[in-house]
Amino acid sequence: MQPTPEVVLAVVFLPFLAAAFTPVVYRVLGERTAYFAAAVALVTLGLVTDQYLAGAHGTVSFDWIPSLGISLAFHVDGLALLIAFLASGVGVLILTYSGGYMHGEPGQAKYYATLLAFMGSMLGVALAGDLVALFVFWELTSLSSFILIGHYTGEEASQYAARKSMLITVSGGLFMLVGFLLLVWASGQTGAIEGTTYSIPLLVEHADAIREVLTTSGLLVPVLVFVGLGAATKSAQVPFHVWLPNAMEAPTPVSAFLHSATMVKAGVYLVGRFRPLFLPEDAAVLGEWTLIFAVLGLLTMTVAAMLAVSATDIKELLAYSTASHLGLIIAAFGFANSYGAEAGAFHILNHASFKAALFMVAGIIAHEAGTRNIDRLGGLRKHLPVTAVIAVVASLSMAGVPPFNGFYSKELLFESTYYAAEHMGGVAWVFPVVAVFGSVFTFLYSIKFASLFFGDEPDGLGHVHRPPVAMLVPPAILGALVLAISAQPNLFIEGLIGDVFGSVVPGEAHSFSVHFPTELTPYVIMSIVTIAVGAAAFPFYDRIHDAINAALRGPVRANWWYDNFVEGLTTTSVAVTPKIQTGLLRTYTTWGLFGFVALALGGYAAAGVSLPGFDELSVSIPIVLVLLVALVAAFAVDVAPSHVAGVLTLSIVGFMVAIFYILADAPDLALTQLVVETLVLVIFLLVLDRLPAFYGDAPDRLVSVRDGLLSLAVGGTVFLTVLLSTNASPDPRLQEFFVSRAGVPAEHGPFFADYGGGSNIVNVILVDFRGFDTMGEISVVVMASLAILTLIRMRTRGESQ
Repeated sequence: MQPTPEVVLAVVFLPFLAAAFTPVVYRVLGERTAYFAAAVALVTLGLVTDQYLAGAHGTVSFDWIPSLGISLAFHVDGLALLIAFLASGVGVLILTYSGGYMHGEPGQAKYYATLLAFMGSMLGVALAGDLVALFVFWELTSLSSFILIGHYTGEEASQYAARKSMLITVSGGLFMLVGFLLLVWASGQTGAIEGTTYSIPLLVEHADAIREVLTTSGLLVPVLVFVGLGAATKSAQVPFHVWLPNAMEAPTPVSAFLHSATMVKAGVYLVGRFRPLFLPEDAAVLGEWTLIFAVLGLLTMTVAAMLAVSATDIKELLAYSTASHLGLIIAAFGFANSYGAEAGAFHILNHASFKAALFMVAGIIAHEAGTRNIDRLGGLRKHLPVTAVIAVVASLSMAGVPPFNGFYSKELLFESTYYAAEHMGGVAWVFPVVAVFGSVFTFLYSIKFASLFFGDEPDGLGHVHRPPVAMLVPPAILGALVLAISAQPNLFIEGLIGDVFGSVVPGEAHSFSVHFPTELTPYVIMSIVTIAVGAAAFPFYDRIHDAINAALRGPVRANWWYDNFVEGLTTTSVAVTPKIQTGLLRTYTTWGLFGFVALALGGYAAAGVSLPGFDELSVSIPIVLVLLVALVAAFAVDVAPSHVAGVLTLSIVGFMVAIFYILADAPDLALTQLVVETLVLVIFLLVLDRLPAFYGDAPDRLVSVRDGLLSLAVGGTVFLTVLLSTNASPDPRLQEFFVSRAGVPAEHGPFFADYGGGSNIVNVILVDFRGFDTMGEISVVVMASLAILTLIRMRTRGESQ
């Protein structure tokens, strides 16, 4: 069944519409705006689960830029619905949770408006069926997350975190855009697709042909790297994981939303969406896709898990654990076997359920205990009994302990790495070894988080308050969801995850199910080793924590590279700015003209243009004489001893151009040139009345030589541009159209709109056929005139006015 267009549009744009009205709503409801936003998310969730969308599969499209073949297209399938379900479903809980957490916090109108806009952006990413639409919504998630992470605008740490997230994620998005453009180019080279296409389903449909074009042209690996950079930066994969812990400066509901169900899931979604396009045909071959994404995912899974063990703050621990579990999903999608698709699809749901619950638990701890420092927390079960149950359930799921749902998707990853190693052999046996090694650290930090609710209370903990109901119910619902998935995993696989599998492995119906292990298999042994080694190492958690922190010094830390890179850019800009921003018009003009010459000539060279022929060139003697006079006048401008002499000799050039137009049978252009030249001459002379009579000291010889060479280069570039631009032969039908339509029709009524109604074709083209262009040009002149007039009137005022 095709999705209903109205429902799809409502799902994507309802949150944006609600965000626009949120400031007004806040004036009426105040802090209860949280429940208005939660209601909007609930309506969106209802639309996502509606039969007209949840049971649909296909693409709806709306014309956006028809001339380029770009549409505002939305594609509905299992993967899109899962991400949309998580974004809207967890959004309901997060916004409800915010009603209790954000009590008394500043900037709540902005907070709820941005959170709704962010949810809409993520829904747009999930449902985008066009590369352009995907990129637009992708960047909107970066923009809205920047505002949310920097919510506390007056705190330096919040500003630093927001800048870091924006710089890394937006940079990755630009690389991703390059990869998209190369994909569009390849689609036009296949011959299987008419023209080029931005449609994601159409690209996947012709995956073999596109992959062949990219491989033949040597662009397959660059495209994979560019798209991978977009996914890696958004999903905080090593070494771009550094922005995620700093993003914990945002309010806890933001952390729970961005880092469990939305923002970081965008990169995972991207890998899953493009998996069918780049998947190697032979699962037994270590192809480019597997080499890049399986290695990246397992590396992130392990490194981020170790960093989570080194954390001293509960939100920092959860942030690193988020990167680690996202690495698990990307690694799973990186393997060509079906087990990898199963693991990635199932763990998207599992991770969202237990991680959102744990972030909310962390918010309750920080809100009620007044600290997030791990060393200052313990014995919280006495004060927060319900929260303790939620934390234990979610932590055991995160640790991959059976029979909790996190165990089943972790087991599928182990199965995927084992079969990949068995088929590929050799170095591929590193995959299961690294998967187990990283999972040991996952077990350690998960049990550490759960242990905060047990044992003795540290000195100085103080009284821990009971959380409000609005903060307790959302994580309790997620905890119940974890238990429901753990009890009936195959029910969720059949009802939800099976369709996701069909999206990442198109054309193949899912046939997988999970069960509590009852026999000894290689991957069951991997799980046993993980839990046994983790349990044996847990008593030494503090030593492992100290050892990792001791090793994280200098260049070993990714933050060291980021901070030094940014500081280097800042230092360089501070040093270079005085050399560029000299306050001299000569300097600005030099660099501007140099850039013009370099870009223009570089473009001509890249396009392989050739000079037109001059076989039929004929010039009359009067034209030669006029051009010679203009040339002498141009030389006289350079040697003029004063401003006035320079302007007067420059006007000679303009008048010679007017005479040239007369000799070329273009009297209208000649008249325009004469009027403009006369006005310019008068204006220049009036302005010169305010300037010194002479130029002053001449520049040194080196600067004069530089300026002379640059002048020749600019003149040559303009000459070449005129030759190339006038060499084209327009379609004769264009001339016929203007001639036939410029005048007054033979028969017409008092009003007509399909003819120009003039006797001068040039004038009719300017004011009728190109009326909007002319109006735009006039608007620019008017704005420039107003700006000049403003500056003139303010010239005698002080800076304070």
